[in-house]
Amino acid sequence: MKFMHVIRLGAAMLMALLVARAASAQPLTTDDLVSRGTVNIGIIMDTPPYGFLDANQQPDGFDVKVAGLLAQYLGVKLNIVPLVGANRIPFLLTGKVDMVVASLGITPDRAKQVAFSSPYMLADVALYAPKDKTIKSVGDLNGLNVAVTRGSTQQTILQRETDGKATFSQFDENSGLVQALLNKQVDALAVAAAFGDAAFAANPQANIERKFTVFTQGNGVGLRKEDTELLQWVNAFVYYIKSDGELNDLYMKYWKTPMPADMPTF
Repeated sequence: MKFMHVIRLGAAMLMALLVARAASAQPLTTDDLVSRGTVNIGIIMDTPPYGFLDANQQPDGFDVKVAGLLAQYLGVKLNIVPLVGANRIPFLLTGKVDMVVASLGITPDRAKQVAFSSPYMLADVALYAPKDKTIKSVGDLNGLNVAVTRGSTQQTILQRETDGKATFSQFDENSGLVQALLNKQVDALAVAAAFGDAAFAANPQANIERKFTVFTQGNGVGLRKEDTELLQWVNAFVYYIKSDGELNDLYMKYWKTPMPADMPTF
């Protein structure tokens, strides 16, 4: 009898675990968000002009405004969850956010973990270093220490292309990258060009310049893979703000250039 009790207890525990796992994997839908009245969107808030706090300590930036439009078209309130590069996907997978609008470059490796919307922007990632350093390509990074954002696409690409011939210092926040280069703790850094250009223009005494463009990436809204209905809605939203000119208006405001005519889609 005792043995059978243990078996029944084990079976009950297993069933409870399976039910909990099934419940946790329930797809999130647009109806769920509308019923709740809010959408929790993860955004990196230390990288102007993508996301930052304005003079009144209010959220501002390109990603912030895209997220605001998304919430507006859903008819719900936007709740911004501040992120750093390394926790974008973990926060999404553990349900701390409903989606991320956080400079998340679309890559095959990330697509194994999360679903991506069609790109809502294109972004250059550039290599920065002191003017007196001759760096024209990845091959010139051999023997140098390069600062990168932890978990970023540039970290993955540069580590692969330098093949162990350069070292990399990882930082959770972009402000840490800049300070490391200004303080000469590293030889160079790779970061979104819009952020890097502004950061070093504000510190002309450091004589830091953009050396070359590492790559151009499409950034998409990141969602959990099971949230297929919500993904369909987000893709419709991205298509619509591209078509009606709202996305172009944001490009002009934050990038001072029109939206690329050849914005990719899938």
